[in-house]
Amino acid sequence: MLADLESATAQKLLHAFMQFRKTGRRVIRIAGYNPSEFKVLAAIEHGANEKNTEMKISEISQVLKVTPPTVTQIVNILEKDGLVERTIDPKDRRAVKIKLTSAGMEAAQKARSAFTETFLGLIDDLGEEESEQLAGLLTKVHDYFQKLNR
Repeated sequence: MLADLESATAQKLLHAFMQFRKTGRRVIRIAGYNPSEFKVLAAIEHGANEKNTEMKISEISQVLKVTPPTVTQIVNILEKDGLVERTIDPKDRRAVKIKLTSAGMEAAQKARSAFTETFLGLIDDLGEEESEQLAGLLTKVHDYFQKLNR
């Protein structure tokens, strides 16, 4: 298998993955928010729209598939910035619910628009056909690595 890494195709794939890895080291901000903050804002916005209520830290962590302490750290930042607020559940005083403030709703919508614009720009750059091919190939790559991790 190691000898196969000498093939030109394997080298091209390795180089392409390394380029993405280098890009990932620089935190790409979406409308001023890092990806983790954006994901938490989007999860709360989506959860609130579905249930028309606040969300618990545990619910957010389940949606994002991260630990509750990770979500708590991000919520602390978002709360300090005035984007979310915590409330005590009147039915269970131990439970804390998180909801977007009006500034948080605006920030989530702005970030979602910026995120969408980025991908629309990629589609414009690649064209519809290559974008479809890329999406299909990335899905196959994801599935392949999922199989390896089982």
